[in-house]
Amino acid sequence: MPENVAVKVGGDAMDVYVSEPKDEARGAVVVLQEAFGVNDHIQDLCRRFSDEGYVAAAPHLFHRSGDPILGYEDMPAVIPFVMQLTVGELEADLDATFELLAGLGFEGRRVAVVGFCMGGSIAFLSASYWGLGAAVSFYGGGITQGRFGMPPLLDMAPTLQTPWLGLFGDLDASIPVDEVEGLRPAAARASVPAEIVRYPDATHGFHCDARSSYHESSAKDAWQRTLQWLDDHMT
Repeated sequence: MPENVAVKVGGDAMDVYVSEPKDEARGAVVVLQEAFGVNDHIQDLCRRFSDEGYVAAAPHLFHRSGDPILGYEDMPAVIPFVMQLTVGELEADLDATFELLAGLGFEGRRVAVVGFCMGGSIAFLSASYWGLGAAVSFYGGGITQGRFGMPPLLDMAPTLQTPWLGLFGDLDASIPVDEVEGLRPAAARASVPAEIVRYPDATHGFHCDARSSYHESSAKDAWQRTLQWLDDHMT
């Protein structure tokens, strides 16, 4: 059964939602939350990865600010929690999550990161800082202006150490298409495979079936591409 596992991060404790497959796991996936907490949708994604044979782990990145579950339509309540995140603390949270997975027998190229919304940006950070098996960013912003004290994705792109897949919607007002297209050649300069896929009829949050932004055909295609990316690049 999926469960929350407490790990130490400095002097704090952070919950990590962990879901394991019924049979022997083929690898592990760190699922990085949207700006709304490790809610039912993120937990469902973890279970979906487990159904595909992966141990899935979703760190509660808001653990320093009360670990809330926030509403999709209440952005004024969401923004203060996002603004409190810092790159140094996110690195510590990721380190702790990777250590948890290493204790379960998965590290390095046997680990992937998949992030959504703000988690997509953090997945990109992970792919730049660590040599993992695979990374996937669903509509991760901060391409030209860094977030959480991170450099812009454009600046980090040539330093990617992990094969990276970026999935974006053309109707996403928060991530202009020209920024996405600017990221493509920057990522191509990395020493690892990198690919960007755009969905012409999709907006921000198109993969989340709990939101009005859900776009079924784009979401299904992106999910299959994600699974294939993991299958192609994890060892």
